[in-house]
Amino acid sequence: MELAAPSIGDAFDACVAEGATTVVIAPYFLWPGNHWDRDVPALAADAAGRHRNVRYLVTAPLGPHPLLMDIVEDRIRYCLGHVAGGGSECELCAGTGRCRLR
Repeated sequence: MELAAPSIGDAFDACVAEGATTVVIAPYFLWPGNHWDRDVPALAADAAGRHRNVRYLVTAPLGPHPLLMDIVEDRIRYCLGHVAGGGSECELCAGTGRCRLR
């Protein structure tokens, strides 16, 4: 959040510049915490303060969603299958040599 570009403020401004009248901020967090509870809402409110006629929403993080565990299980199955000799490396590990059982 602190190091990634664009910042919440810059992204908010860009959305408004493109004509948005509602901005949805969807934190890519695995679970609720201080960033979701305090930091992101404060940054969103600060950005919204520059655009008085624009509404905004900060959504819930990903973690509580029940389908997230399905994604995690799918990744585990795929990687275990690959290191057991079945299938190719995933798009993240391709050519890196990282995908091996140690």
